[in-house]
Amino acid sequence: MIARSNTTIKTWHQLKPIWQGGEELVKIGLPHSQLPPAWQILLLGDGSPTRHLRLLTSETIQVDVIDMSLIGNDLDNAPADIKKIPSPRLRRQVWLKTASGKILAYATSWWEASHVDEYLQNRNLPIWESLSRLHTELYRDIQGIYYGESEALEKGFRQKGAFWGRHYLFWHSGKPLTLIYEVFSPYLCKYLGEFKINN
Repeated sequence: MIARSNTTIKTWHQLKPIWQGGEELVKIGLPHSQLPPAWQILLLGDGSPTRHLRLLTSETIQVDVIDMSLIGNDLDNAPADIKKIPSPRLRRQVWLKTASGKILAYATSWWEASHVDEYLQNRNLPIWESLSRLHTELYRDIQGIYYGESEALEKGFRQKGAFWGRHYLFWHSGKPLTLIYEVFSPYLCKYLGEFKINN
């Protein structure tokens, strides 16, 4: 059953882009002088980010669910791909953090409300782990990459911006299952190397 809180969170933490790229750039990647290869594997690769974060940190990655809001037919100021997710919709917001409490990423996802319980049976598991337990065949279709600012994420990560993020669709059985928007903490430079952006 869908968890309903007494108050609906009206907003989610979208980056204010300094720079952004679309699907074509996602396919070819960025110059290594702009974004090191390890960062590109995390941002532009089609593997599980929670799996990558666990391998990088050698810690279990936990999910802190901060929002499960029914948004109906609202487009929620989300990427245009939200139109591919049938309505009424549910928005889920989480922090991904290590077992020791270090917040590494933020994610918002949008689901068809009538099907979310089918795929997220345990709300505290990462999406990929939940779907893997169901043996759900998926295709991660990355649509956009962003470098931008967010005061809310600076507070959440306890790191100064700007931040790298992306959005993608999960496809299942030829249909879009969920839209996901992720932003990563600069703390990951410890593992992935420093980056710079040319405005």
